[in-house]
Amino acid sequence: MQVLAHKTGGTYRGLRPFCLPRAGQGPMLSTMRPNSPQHLAHGKAAKWDTSCVLLDDSASQGRLDWAKIFGNTSPVEIEIGTGKGTFLLARAGERPEINFLGIEFARAYCRYAADRLRRRNLTNVRVVQAEAAAFFKICLADASVWRVHIYFPDPWPKRRHRRRRLIQPPFAWDVRRVLRAGGQLIIITDHIGYYRQIRNVLRSVPGLAPVPTPRADGELVGTNFERKYITQGRSFYAAAWLRYA
Repeated sequence: MQVLAHKTGGTYRGLRPFCLPRAGQGPMLSTMRPNSPQHLAHGKAAKWDTSCVLLDDSASQGRLDWAKIFGNTSPVEIEIGTGKGTFLLARAGERPEINFLGIEFARAYCRYAADRLRRRNLTNVRVVQAEAAAFFKICLADASVWRVHIYFPDPWPKRRHRRRRLIQPPFAWDVRRVLRAGGQLIIITDHIGYYRQIRNVLRSVPGLAPVPTPRADGELVGTNFERKYITQGRSFYAAAWLRYA
């Protein structure tokens, strides 16, 4: 286990995103909290311009074509739980040779982040409102992603809610499927019980192997929640896994 000195914040709160039903069942169980960040939208939503950043509903209807979306064939990194877009703002700005897709469940956060990214004139980043597990299964082609970032997924700590956790075997197999050979999955959580589940789930997936994650003396991903929790001295647990086959 790698225990780091501080934590960042989860962003899995949402309205009603792209969420597909399982065969023979009702709607797919959401891995995200249903709370809506109404404070973001109050009196401001009409001013947000998401053009050229926020993908429309057609993006959720089948396999994505990165060349059509970004206009190039550069490697793609995905962040699950984009929140206000702070990580993508920094990462996409530092790495213009990489394309980035942010997946966010909450409509208000998704639109807010898209507007921030548009105002920064970042042409290598897009955002989509979606439930991550369903989106990976339906919309991402095999060996099409270079790196997946998951920073503080909701731990759903109550026993009866743990089936809602994102990192479950079916999702882990989809991550392995969509990663290119040499691609990485990077996860950070502040919940030791969830960390142990993540570790056990990923160990069971053939073709994935743990690799070292860097220790951070300052900010690791630079989200608003991370900055808040650094001051509180919270611990967090980081893991990185590489697809080798």
